Amino acid sequence: MSTSRRHFLQSAAMAGLAAQRISANDRIRIALIGAGGMGSGDTNYQLSYPGVELAAVCDIYDGRLVRAKEIWGNQVFTTRDYREILARKDVDSVIVATPDHWHSRITIDALNAGKDVYCEKPMVHYPDEGKDVIAAQQRSGRILQVGSQYVSSLVYQKAREVLQAGAIGQLNMVEAWLDRNNAIGAWEYSIPPDAAPANIDWDRFLGNAPKVPFEPVRLFRWRNYRDYGTGVAGDLFVHLLSGLHYATRSLGPTRVMATGGLRYWKDGRDVPDVMLAMLDYPKTETHPDFTLALRVNFKSGVAEEQFGFRFTGSDGVMHTSPAGVTVSTVPPEAEPGYTIGTFPKAVQEEFLAEYRKKYPKTRSTADAMRPEKEDKYVPPEDHDAHREHHGAFLESVRTRKPSIEDGVFGLRAAGPALLSNAAYFDKRICHWDPNTMTAS
Repeated sequence: MSTSRRHFLQSAAMAGLAAQRISANDRIRIALIGAGGMGSGDTNYQLSYPGVELAAVCDIYDGRLVRAKEIWGNQVFTTRDYREILARKDVDSVIVATPDHWHSRITIDALNAGKDVYCEKPMVHYPDEGKDVIAAQQRSGRILQVGSQYVSSLVYQKAREVLQAGAIGQLNMVEAWLDRNNAIGAWEYSIPPDAAPANIDWDRFLGNAPKVPFEPVRLFRWRNYRDYGTGVAGDLFVHLLSGLHYATRSLGPTRVMATGGLRYWKDGRDVPDVMLAMLDYPKTETHPDFTLALRVNFKSGVAEEQFGFRFTGSDGVMHTSPAGVTVSTVPPEAEPGYTIGTFPKAVQEEFLAEYRKKYPKTRSTADAMRPEKEDKYVPPEDHDAHREHHGAFLESVRTRKPSIEDGVFGLRAAGPALLSNAAYFDKRICHWDPNTMTAS
């Protein structure tokens, strides 16, 4: 790897370190709402930055409140009711890491209460909830950042530079895939043996979802159910769309189609474990129109997770993955060639005469050989996009500068991602206006 190819990565890393040199007295008091695996991870990322303290934790399972004190100390206030956290004056910002069907309601309530919000993706359970979230953010003047870390990844920053520089020519197609190949990746989360109505606030978990009898699997594996989660589309497609929109500077697609099925994990879930979607993106000032193909598969016969993007352009291809960015380019052909073998001889001669006027025959030389080139850009081993994303949020909280992934960005990613669900379950083509962020 040449020095120049690593330079963008080292410079970005140094900038990140500089941003972390903050006085410990410049304190941010955070609270966690939803203390599952994602929320706990988010909290630890934020606590890894100087001057951040955890004031409170909310969850509807008492066991997680006990665990919160075990991890972060007995001084942490715990409650089942998130409204008690929003009423606290010693809380500056909150992490919303609940099941998806609570995201918009808690985010709006937190913004109205004067709290800054880091909301896990997808920002909303349904696209039509997004406008209310955006309105609350604008009305309150608070910071809102959606938790899809691809927009803070050096990989997608580099992809954005490559596309803007025209390195692969005119973009015409993008393929993206994220295949989970183990039980946990397929949302088969563990259920605690003490799960019971006595230590779980079942009614609060259900919220505005249909009322059903107590059934722990629906809480601890909530992503498997449309009443509380958003399936493949909201968990994974939205990540891919966030990275794509950042790299291409796109506002979103205009048409969404989807297919798939429940093929392997027939465990009572009502969402597919294989899903494919096609999205049409319109021409803009920053890119031509192109087609996006998305794929997620929860059981593909290999051990490791498979994840990546393939950007296909007129002059080359760019691959992105957690390992970095690879750009393969081939210069345009000197002439288009011809297929005249089935024409009469006289017509062939006439065609060739005109063709050679436009493309004169030249003597072949070594200089005429078309150079093919491949450049690789590898991020530093210690680069953690997830941590960087939380760092960006905390920087916005301190400086009051707009978030890198605010409510508008969040809806422009979540809206078309969730329309993949509508296209799949309703068996129809869905339309999306990326400017007004409305579905039809």
